[in-house]
Amino acid sequence: MLMARERGPAIRTLRGWAIQVLQEAGAIRECEEHGWMQDRADPHARERAIDIARRDPPAGVSLDAAAAEVRDVLNSIGDTCPECPAD
Repeated sequence: MLMARERGPAIRTLRGWAIQVLQEAGAIRECEEHGWMQDRADPHARERAIDIARRDPPAGVSLDAAAAEVRDVLNSIGDTCPECPAD
């Protein structure tokens, strides 16, 4: 019997992979209204993301390069959505 396995979305760039890792770890979230990524400012989630990157980097990417990309992406994301009105 042929069984289908659910696959995640295909990641085409290292940046896309890093965003997926950060979302999986809970370090970032998406603005529900506008789609911008937002830093959740959770130090434990950040460490989980870096651990995931070091444990399971994409094919052909070193452990250090994967962790560095996760840090770079995280540093490029703000904690507020630029399109949401300020409270």
